[in-house]
Amino acid sequence: MSSAATVSAGPGPEPSPVDLLRRLRAHSAGDPVTHVERVPARAGVPAPWPPWAPAELREAFARRGVVAPWRHQAEAATLAYDGGHVVLATGTASGKSLAYQLPSLATLLADPRATVLYLAPTKALAADQLRAVAGLELEGVRPACYDGDTPRAEREWIRRHSRFVLTNPDMLHHGILPGHAQWSGFLRRLAYVVIDECHTYRGVFGSHVAHVLRRLRRQCARFGATPVFVLASATSGDPATAAGRLTGLPVTAVTEDASPRGGVTFALWEPPLLPPDSSAAASPAPSQAAGGHDDVPDLIQVRRSALRETADLLADTVAEGVRTLAFVRSRKGAEVVAASARRALDEAVPGLGKRVAAYRGGYLREERRELERALLHGDLLGLASTNALELGVDLIGLDAVLICGYPGTRASLWQQAGRAGRSGQEALAVLVARDDPLDTYLIHHPEAIFGAPVEATVLDPANPYVLAPQLACAAVEAPLTPADLTLFGEGAKEAIDELVAAGALRQRPTGWYWRHRERPEVDLRGEGGAPVCVVESATGRLLGTVDGGSSHFLLHPGAVYLHQGVSYVVDELDLADGCALVHAEEPDWSTHARDVTDLSVVSVRSYVDAGPVGMFLGEVDVTSQVVSYQRRRIATGEVIDTRPLDLPTRELRTVAVWFTLSPQSLTAAGVQAPDVPGALHAAEHAAIGLLPLMATCDRWDIGGLSTAVHPDTEAPTVFVYDGHPGGAGFAERAYGTASAWLRATRDAIAECGCETGCPSCVQSPKCGNGNNPLSKPDAIRVLDVVLANLPA
Repeated sequence: MSSAATVSAGPGPEPSPVDLLRRLRAHSAGDPVTHVERVPARAGVPAPWPPWAPAELREAFARRGVVAPWRHQAEAATLAYDGGHVVLATGTASGKSLAYQLPSLATLLADPRATVLYLAPTKALAADQLRAVAGLELEGVRPACYDGDTPRAEREWIRRHSRFVLTNPDMLHHGILPGHAQWSGFLRRLAYVVIDECHTYRGVFGSHVAHVLRRLRRQCARFGATPVFVLASATSGDPATAAGRLTGLPVTAVTEDASPRGGVTFALWEPPLLPPDSSAAASPAPSQAAGGHDDVPDLIQVRRSALRETADLLADTVAEGVRTLAFVRSRKGAEVVAASARRALDEAVPGLGKRVAAYRGGYLREERRELERALLHGDLLGLASTNALELGVDLIGLDAVLICGYPGTRASLWQQAGRAGRSGQEALAVLVARDDPLDTYLIHHPEAIFGAPVEATVLDPANPYVLAPQLACAAVEAPLTPADLTLFGEGAKEAIDELVAAGALRQRPTGWYWRHRERPEVDLRGEGGAPVCVVESATGRLLGTVDGGSSHFLLHPGAVYLHQGVSYVVDELDLADGCALVHAEEPDWSTHARDVTDLSVVSVRSYVDAGPVGMFLGEVDVTSQVVSYQRRRIATGEVIDTRPLDLPTRELRTVAVWFTLSPQSLTAAGVQAPDVPGALHAAEHAAIGLLPLMATCDRWDIGGLSTAVHPDTEAPTVFVYDGHPGGAGFAERAYGTASAWLRATRDAIAECGCETGCPSCVQSPKCGNGNNPLSKPDAIRVLDVVLANLPA
């Protein structure tokens, strides 16, 4: 039961962040806080309104409480108004929206024919910005959202009359660019393209969006328009380069944040250890990929779940009357945290649980809008959300943020922490560590969070698995010409030649033409196909959707699916029709899918010969299949049984980094032949867990495989690969920082206090092998061999 039952929920002044943290620590067994960082308050540096800003616009901002811009806002706005492409990369709540609203709205007021296109990565952010622009009440601007939720009856009016259209890259790709003839009037007069939260466009998604923007520039040029691009980003490494790669244009960066900021008390929180549980040692037979070794520790000691710890903290803060947002990494996790917090609060004060809810993707439009409204108006005190609310939605009045598990990058961590204290008040942020190598490393190495620069955004527009389908989409919109080769960049000619050879394009003297009647199907977000609808069998009611790539894991027959705190069990998954049928049920167990993986090397791009060690980068083919699922008791985590599944295999050609070791070097280091599979497997898990220190990814973006003898390398080998077709740039980053990456991996294993290996060092939550075999001491020896031979 949550400690919320011990907390007074009566009226009274809200505690200060320091007092609140002290109370939270007092409710926990032992002291779970490993570090407290005080981020000091900062005074703002205002600037005068630019002389070109019309009085009408200045007055509109003044009505909203903006007396003058901050210096970085004025600087970025003036660069854009003067015709330069600009990216503003400053902290959360630094007022980035004013920096693009000022020049774009000034232009709309000065030129009654000009238009503006605003792109956001989420519908929630676009809806929030629509409220902000509409709230200025400027005559003739007519802002409107154009996305998948927009009723058909409104779309024609928006195309014809709106001058400030807010949408997302998906709608630009699927709706606006294919219908460019209907949008010709809007595109011909397009003055600005605003790209909000541009740091989210990374990996395969970012690479796709880069080409969608090039397609937009191409259509604008055909209509005689050359819009200015204004980008807003969280603080990131080298934002000008990333923004230039995204847009294909030279971009100037403004990075000095001159906004005021309230102080933040930032705590790192490690859940307590649970008593050793022999049932946790149960595990099915290992697959061949991991080397086939079946020694299992008699007892495995694990920490209390970060989900349960976050749910208790959320209940405690809500009971104190503190408005709190809890960020949870998965949709299922957000549901679990909200449901647990509600139960605990209702036990303490009946009815108080109604003031907590979950928020995630996959909800219907009406549900999302109602939750946003309830949070903005204070009807909800606590919300457990996926990163759908990480971005710039203006959540005024939040006092605390709970972050359930490191979100994968320091940029996301600071974005999430910055959701609280937006009105300048003091705020509390708590990072609750998962039982995971990276989380454990970070909360015991706070300098890796608070003393390290924010990562650079990684994307690769030259990825052939992105470039070719995007060129096909461009060819549907208008025949490709030689001039387009420069626009689409490196690899464009080779991709066009392959499309011609495949019969998708036909070359004529005037260019390359699309040959088919239907458009190519291109998934921008790399989610593995069309979303799967979740339908209640008895009523036919649509509950929500799950992306195609996750459906095998989340919607397999027998899976437990959570929606707004209600449990459903999947009866049938019809992949052909994209539908899962479910029935309401409250089982006392949860489900966890298991998969098997095979990997073959296609080609080697680069390698380092370091004597007994080899480090490689190249293309690989990965075949995976979800073959079974475990049912585990919710209360204890005990494995009830493992049930087989019959789902289709999935094939992926991607980019991997891998290292090999000679058997002789392992023997010399004290790793005996029977222990090699467990040593490599443990090193693989930890290396995957620590890669997000070096690249803008998290462990769910990448996969791995280890084997005592791989047929393609003929040596003991550890592979780490990008989980997206063609790669996402993560493996390249790992290859380029191999020494630092593997040094951090080795340190994380060695410094963990467990004896035989645990989720904090070498166990993985996504292991298809049941974390078997694993050898923590031998993993350290393996990495010592690699680091001793690999050049820095």
